[in-house]
Amino acid sequence: MPKTAATSAPALSSPPAPAADSNRWKALVFIALAQLMVVLDATIVNIALPSAQRDLGISDGNRQWVITAYALAFGGLLLFGGRIADKWGRKNAFVVGLVGFALASALGGAATGEAMMLGARALQGAFGALLAPAALSLLAVMFTDAAERAKAFGIYGAIAGGGGAVGLILGGFLTEYLNWRWTFYVNIPFAVVAAAGAWLVIREPAGGRNRAPLDIPGVILSTLGLVALVYGFTRAESAGWSSEPTVLMFIASAALLAAFVFTESRVKSPLLALRVLLERNRGGVYLSLGLAVIAMFGLFLFLTYYLQVVKGFSPVKTGFAFLPMIAGMITGSTQIGARLMTRVAPRLLMGPGFLVAAAGMLMLTQLEVGSSYPALILPAQLLLGLGMGTAFMPAMSLSTHGVAAADAGVASAMVNTSQQVGGAIGTALLNTIAASATTAYLTDHAAEASAGAAAAKLVQDQAMVEGYSSAIWWAVGILLASAAVALTFVNTGRPGTGGPIASGTGAGAGAEAEVKVPAIAH
Repeated sequence: MPKTAATSAPALSSPPAPAADSNRWKALVFIALAQLMVVLDATIVNIALPSAQRDLGISDGNRQWVITAYALAFGGLLLFGGRIADKWGRKNAFVVGLVGFALASALGGAATGEAMMLGARALQGAFGALLAPAALSLLAVMFTDAAERAKAFGIYGAIAGGGGAVGLILGGFLTEYLNWRWTFYVNIPFAVVAAAGAWLVIREPAGGRNRAPLDIPGVILSTLGLVALVYGFTRAESAGWSSEPTVLMFIASAALLAAFVFTESRVKSPLLALRVLLERNRGGVYLSLGLAVIAMFGLFLFLTYYLQVVKGFSPVKTGFAFLPMIAGMITGSTQIGARLMTRVAPRLLMGPGFLVAAAGMLMLTQLEVGSSYPALILPAQLLLGLGMGTAFMPAMSLSTHGVAAADAGVASAMVNTSQQVGGAIGTALLNTIAASATTAYLTDHAAEASAGAAAAKLVQDQAMVEGYSSAIWWAVGILLASAAVALTFVNTGRPGTGGPIASGTGAGAGAEAEVKVPAIAH
């Protein structure tokens, strides 16, 4: 049995750790279910988009808005959603987010035209921005024991990492055998069960709300700045990096976010207390996660197209082809990350985890038209999953480690923001690199393509694969940078050695909690 050791703080000056919530494991079931719904939705609609586009008469120029409307609302409102969770209570924000997400999904499933579909997607993003930070911050304040936090975040991390691939499978089944509308309707039972369970099981931790007035200038500046940033990368993918709208969006985003930082450093009750962002461990987590997601988003996109267009896989078969990555992520999160998190420092899981993922990505740079799935793609996916699962789990936990409970929502929102912005950057950046390499290959091999239909198809496939491998080389470099950031910035010891954790202090937006937890001797 593990023994407890004294903390470094004097016994009289540090109150005991908050009592663990007796319903915490039941609550985890419903929090995980809600997280699965949100992550599924990020990929399930991609599979259904071609069918929905045909039925609703959406033009090729506007089809990207089905994805972009969700990303803009979700990414732009995350910080606001995180602070609302701190202010109204995480349970209330969680349940309202679930109910709103279900209603928006029903609207999307019943869409009769382009405007109704885009409106439903924007509403899904808005309610997702309320739901996602509330879910993560609930875990942060309900699990106060280091070993239990490790297990809880292991489960959460596995779902956050692997749920996207599950969405590809489910989206393929629903689109192929039912109707694209069911990719929206499927969210409703998830949301109803999670909301009902959360309402009955979750208890709001005492003293955890932020009673400070809402920072309206911060809300406006952060929302507009993040929306401009996400939209800028979306425009870059379709219109080019040097196009006037793209450049103007980036300039506007930089100006708005700079004004936001200046405002937050001056106002009494900031939307995002800069101490949450600038503490080196959390800053390292946000940056390394954002970089890792840039690499992973591009990979999902390229592998999906490679398997369907080049290898001829059906949507369902493509979804199943991602199962090794899911298995790797679950194993990395629950069997490696969760078991080692209370024994070693987080950076010694995050850094090596991102390096293992980079090794898997490196294997995929060898993709060719005739590459074998069992010999190349399967082992590469296993390495990617193991590495990302091992790294994501301690990163998720560390993202709220040490913040006052009243700041847990906005600290959680920063994790989602880094991933959302990373996804937008990854899709635009790596797609642009791939498209440029593909165009160059086609130009160089134009003579071969003119030899007949079969030759033209082969050259087209080779050009696509050349583009993918060129972009994947960049993804390898980005994952190496992610590992370097984690090893350099994250310097905290293993959780449970007396460091502060999120806890209810009732301090509003005040100083960080000083509650210490007993160390666990190993």
